[in-house]
Amino acid sequence: QVQLVESGGGLVQPGGSLRLSCAASGIVFSIYHMGWYRQAPGKQREWVGSITTGDRTNYADSMKGRFTVSRDNAKNTMYLQMNSLKPEDTAVYYCDAVHMATMSQYWGQGTQVTVSS
Repeated sequence: QVQLVESGGGLVQPGGSLRLSCAASGIVFSIYHMGWYRQAPGKQREWVGSITTGDRTNYADSMKGRFTVSRDNAKNTMYLQMNSLKPEDTAVYYCDAVHMATMSQYWGQGTQVTVSS
């Protein structure tokens, strides 16, 4: 059974930082491309950033310079370091895993991030 479990969300003040984690089980983590998405109330889910099996990262323009995606294959975990948080970063953050050869895709259940004073 494949599981992706996000954690690390919470309430943070504007300008603050959070680190989210996405722990995977039931898959060979190292062969999956991993990604972060977010969905704010009343909005569509948007891509935040991703990391390939070769540790190459890409980010949405609004996250560049503030967010960093990393992975630890030994721990089957991906991370999202978020700095200089803004109220508009408030959303539920989801992680996904994609196996490019088979296009198998799995999602986590999400973790809430609220940026507010």
